[in-house]
Amino acid sequence: MPTKQTVTATKSFQIPAWVKGFDFVQGDETEVQAKTEFGDLINSSAAKNFAEGEVFMGRVVNVTDDYVMVDIGYKQEGLVLAKEFRSYDGTLKVKTGDEIQVYLEKLESAMGNLVLSKDKAEILKAWDKISEACERGEAVEGTVIAKVKGGLSVDIGVKAFLPGSQIDIRPVKNLDKYIGKTMEFKVIKFNKKRGNIVLSRRAILQDERGKLRDETLSQLQEGMIVKGIVKNITDYGAFIDLGGVDGLLHITDMSWGRVKHPSNLLNVGDEVDVKILKYDASKERVSLGLKQVQPNPWESAKDKYFPGTKVAGEIVSVKDYGVFVELSDGIEGLIHVSEMSWTNKKAPVKNFNVGEKIEAVVLEVDVENKRISLGIKQLMPNPWDDLANKYPVGKTIEGTVKAIVEFGLFMDVGEEVDALIHVSDISWTKKTTVLTEEYKVGQKIKAAVVSVDRDNQKFCLGLKQLEEDPWKRIEERMPVGSALEGEVVRLTDFGAFVEVETGIEGLVHISEISEERVEKPSDKLEKGQKVKAVVISIDKTAKKIALSIKAVAAGEFKAHYKPEDSSAATLASKLKGFKV
Repeated sequence: MPTKQTVTATKSFQIPAWVKGFDFVQGDETEVQAKTEFGDLINSSAAKNFAEGEVFMGRVVNVTDDYVMVDIGYKQEGLVLAKEFRSYDGTLKVKTGDEIQVYLEKLESAMGNLVLSKDKAEILKAWDKISEACERGEAVEGTVIAKVKGGLSVDIGVKAFLPGSQIDIRPVKNLDKYIGKTMEFKVIKFNKKRGNIVLSRRAILQDERGKLRDETLSQLQEGMIVKGIVKNITDYGAFIDLGGVDGLLHITDMSWGRVKHPSNLLNVGDEVDVKILKYDASKERVSLGLKQVQPNPWESAKDKYFPGTKVAGEIVSVKDYGVFVELSDGIEGLIHVSEMSWTNKKAPVKNFNVGEKIEAVVLEVDVENKRISLGIKQLMPNPWDDLANKYPVGKTIEGTVKAIVEFGLFMDVGEEVDALIHVSDISWTKKTTVLTEEYKVGQKIKAAVVSVDRDNQKFCLGLKQLEEDPWKRIEERMPVGSALEGEVVRLTDFGAFVEVETGIEGLVHISEISEERVEKPSDKLEKGQKVKAVVISIDKTAKKIALSIKAVAAGEFKAHYKPEDSSAATLASKLKGFKV
């Protein structure tokens, strides 16, 4: 066994200065021990039981951006990650000289230092308190310090995780607004071994909302005006938190006026006074109204808007049938297309744009149905007012064919309004006229004024009115009983039509063709054949002439000729279906 001796000086050997103060042991192994302050520190640290997994008090000796160096009395210092000391704004909440508790994770890392953790020390310290709160379902207070993946980091004495789904009752998009806020949470999950704590703020809110909901539901009544907070906004309305109970404020009940989108009136978080319109206790559904707590502008509309008064407003909607104009908040009027122009009843609305300012005249006010009729043509002179005086009936004027339609010709006569020559006013005698064959757009023609209807806004001309109606003096040219000559133009089952003048035809009934019995008119007559006949009746109103061929053969043509069986009833039956 080696023996320990103290080194002393002799005459032949002087002790080096650096060796003084050390003891040595002679033998196979030599142990040198320092009797200095450092040696005492080593001996004192050895005396402590530094075991991994325990908590020790230490002193901060150095602080960098990445690590905090802590002396816990061991032979070497330990390192703590600096991020464990950072607050939510990124600043370090530690300085040199601070005494803190740390958890010893490893006695020696790859770099030869102690591995320490402040967070784990705090977790162990607070674990009993947190465990008790979790078991009892009690809330713990904490401060949100940072946004992390999937949620928020909360300081409750130790760092805990708040999942994004547990932040609020409804999904939250902006997590940054919670950073720095102190709130209460419930511990819903923890793992002591891993040091994980999961919190929920949603559970707290649900408990509070449940209590508040029961209280609110017991007080709700239809017709009440209550305060609420805008909780959510959709395309069709907004949900209002009345205190644990959500009510729907539909877009149609937000304003007496037009609302393009609920977000134009409300913002999430706004406090509003609303009226309970309907409350279904069984389904716990509440319908709310915002406009119902405001005066109804239609109640004073009749006193404010009189027919004939001039008003101004803003175009809020353009439809095919007209333009809606907002006269004041909640009051709109319609300018129908028929009230836009005196001359064009189908005035295009494409010239009007939403947002434009416009003036109009009030035509009618219907408060009960919330309608106001407006007009803009009333702000302009009515061209129909002077048209009747300028164009008396019978006056001959010249115009240009503007359009050819199935029922007539539209004429431009140099006025704001167009005139119409109806197909029935083109000829006295022609019953069928192909207008496109006889007239061309741009052709200048003369016509007579037939009528000017201001109320119905119709200006009618005629071509045939330029000549005398040939039927007007027909009885003078071909009196009843006179004989005349004509050409067979049509054959029917009941007789033959004979043209006696240009455009004027008479009917020879089958019974008036011959004294003999005639089965078919075509047995005796043919189209284009020249025949002589006697006029037996004239109806100027219906423009019908009855002829008789057999009367010519019998020589019976005189002023007072009356055919056999010529009673009124018999004659009417012969002329039945006769059209000239």
